[in-house]
Amino acid sequence: MNKDKLYLINKIFNNETIRTVWDKDKEKYFISVVDIVGVLTESERPRKYWSDLKKQLSEEGSEVSEKIGQLKLKAPDGKYRLTDVVDIEGMFRVIESIPSKNAEPIKQWLAKLGSERIDETFDPSISLQRSIDLYRAKGYDEAWIAKRIRVLQERKGLTDVWKENGINGQVEYAILTNEIYKTWAGMSANEYKQYKGLRKESLRDNMDNIELILTDLSEEATKRLVERKQVKGLKNNIEIAHIGGNVAKVARDELESNLEEPIITDNNKLNYMYDKKEIK
Repeated sequence: MNKDKLYLINKIFNNETIRTVWDKDKEKYFISVVDIVGVLTESERPRKYWSDLKKQLSEEGSEVSEKIGQLKLKAPDGKYRLTDVVDIEGMFRVIESIPSKNAEPIKQWLAKLGSERIDETFDPSISLQRSIDLYRAKGYDEAWIAKRIRVLQERKGLTDVWKENGINGQVEYAILTNEIYKTWAGMSANEYKQYKGLRKESLRDNMDNIELILTDLSEEATKRLVERKQVKGLKNNIEIAHIGGNVAKVARDELESNLEEPIITDNNKLNYMYDKKEIK
């Protein structure tokens, strides 16, 4: 994979002309619409094709037109110019709007993906088995996979307890999770990801056994404390999250003292590298 390309995009298009840029604040990739159109339509004038299509979509009231933004992307002459971009969800909507033989395999893939998700609603074990198979394919050992699946279950237990005690939605879950991480690891979840060189990838999928165990310990301690003390609201739960995180910090400090080496490392499971170019 080229360093500045999004792996998923290249896997779908098998093409090196799709320009992408990472926005670290929004934690999203943005993709050049003109490049997508050029690959799918094989048009000699992809900008004109896209201009006409965008106008048509706007007149039809399509949601695609609402998802278009503009960012400066590097042109073939080396200069940066404002270019229409979309996130990954918007990219798929653009693909679905283009009558192209080159788009058909992607549309079929999307349809298959949707069918698989429907199957999972009837039999959730399909999703679990798919996750296990994917971890195996990526080279994780069975002991790590077992820990990862258990951590997934226990994380759900923690968010359920938070919800029962007045914590509302993903934003507040993230605040509390960051409090736990900052206490035991010295970094927020996002800082931890950056330290490991990650973007969209899962932080926990890139932890080793000890990091995963300490994460699990910090969250399990937090869950039990919330259950025992029945604290309500965000402010009180932040205090408990700090205590739960400190349980893992004590274990980390003790182990590092005896090992005489750090537990947290910048190692990851990626088989590719990113460059440092991001939207500032």
